[in-house]
Amino acid sequence: MTLADAHWMRLALDEAARAAAAGEVPVGAVLVRDGRLLASGRNAPVGLHDPSAHAEINALRAGGEALGNYRLDGCELYVTLEPCAMCAGAMLHARLARVVFGAADPKTGAAGSVLDLFADGRLNHRTQVQGGVLADECQQMLQDFFKGRRSAAREAAEPLRDDALRTPAERFDALPEYGFAPRYVSDLTQQRGWRMHYLDEGPSDVAWACLCLHGPGEWSYFFRHLARVPGLRVLAPDLIGFGRSDKPKREAVHAWPWHRDLLLEWLERLQPGPLALVYSAGASELAAMLSAAAPERFMLAMAAPDGGAGAGAAWRAPFPDRGYEAALRALGPVPEGVSGPTGQQAELIAREAMGYFGP
Repeated sequence: MTLADAHWMRLALDEAARAAAAGEVPVGAVLVRDGRLLASGRNAPVGLHDPSAHAEINALRAGGEALGNYRLDGCELYVTLEPCAMCAGAMLHARLARVVFGAADPKTGAAGSVLDLFADGRLNHRTQVQGGVLADECQQMLQDFFKGRRSAAREAAEPLRDDALRTPAERFDALPEYGFAPRYVSDLTQQRGWRMHYLDEGPSDVAWACLCLHGPGEWSYFFRHLARVPGLRVLAPDLIGFGRSDKPKREAVHAWPWHRDLLLEWLERLQPGPLALVYSAGASELAAMLSAAAPERFMLAMAAPDGGAGAGAAWRAPFPDRGYEAALRALGPVPEGVSGPTGQQAELIAREAMGYFGP
């Protein structure tokens, strides 16, 4: 990959981001000739009601208009996703000199994944092809988009009880160092129909995992650095009433024994194997209750150090107004001067747990 290839692919990624903002699958393309940007395009089949309005086709159309010719001799096209058969055919027909793509498409890719039109010797034009340029970034944008779609579908499928509130998702969008794909469960017996959010980050096929418990007024944001430690599986639920979980309106609902029983049922569903129990200072009572109720599950328990002040906005984010605060009134207020473990402290927690359980 050359510096020029990376530069043009980043412009294609900018187009892909614009497509995502418009609700389209995030694929972007740019057309280059003699080292200069000639045209750009992004996915727009939904908005244009046009099945042919892929990013590549839109870039080719704009390039043809700019040159006044349907032949695009000497042009290079950069696209964030491997072209499909339709787009590959149009590229060959346009006589492109070179096609560079980012992420492979194992379902419809026509540049080597499903078929390779560019390598078919029966066709009368040869276009050079290179794949894998900024592939991880291109793939991540697609994955984030489809995760968001799945989350929206779950939201529609999990109606909110009329005796609870649900914090708007945009309250969490601007928080630094978070950005994990949301996961939800709502059909456990102990939940009574209220939805619980949780993180499940890291490899799922490891022999053991960390269960991370937050205290009153905190939520999974407390463990954001631990959730990014490579090779470590981190399960971090938002207790109902906190974080991205539903907020029952009645204070009487919120009691530690209920949270303990709900978490045990949730763990029975997940079957994560042996657990290292990592908890904030405010969650020490809940951690003790869990350990006593299921000692066979928890092989190691440790209190997570706090990195100091700095997360006040994150602790306020789940509570737009007083109506959301029944759990705070029942179990404890928003914490002061607490931010969760730093990245370095998270690494130390992971090292201690890995040392206990072995590689």
